[in-house]
Amino acid sequence: MEVHSTKAMAARAVDLCVALLHEPPSAESVSRVLRDHGETGDLDLGEADVTAMRAAAARLREVLGAATVGEAADLLNRMLAGSARAPRLTSHGGTTSWHVHVDSGDDVPWAEWFLASSAMALAVLLADHQRVPGGLCAARGCGRPYLDLGGGSPRRYCSTRCATRERVAAHRTRTSPPTPG
Repeated sequence: MEVHSTKAMAARAVDLCVALLHEPPSAESVSRVLRDHGETGDLDLGEADVTAMRAAAARLREVLGAATVGEAADLLNRMLAGSARAPRLTSHGGTTSWHVHVDSGDDVPWAEWFLASSAMALAVLLADHQRVPGGLCAARGCGRPYLDLGGGSPRRYCSTRCATRERVAAHRTRTSPPTPG
């Protein structure tokens, strides 16, 4: 998947949300996710950046947890109105291929970039697929966000592991003998 494609940017957004909201976040763990998604060079990510990105991740999680496409669209519109600027092309001084940014510059704080680029990617996917572009895992005790771009039935779980765990628990409940009592 091209690093700067809409799907890749949305996948990065979801992976960052998981790292920021479902694990004890640190500059190192967030940097690892960014590098896994193609960021290069000195990331210069500090704890203040992680804290601000965590707040942005909480807002993005609301979009993925929206009950309707209209609710998700309203949330994204508010995020874009507050964080996005006119689209611009950048190659970061020739260090990457040309791609679109909707933040205010190449040297903005990480949280501004994260919220603006993620909201834009999720908005494009919502418009393309006419549905919320992801969800929150339905497995008990999980709640991790996930991206859902497939056709057919919407996903309910963040991973095969969570889906299997829920199916096994439901099967055990159905097939276990009633407890005397």
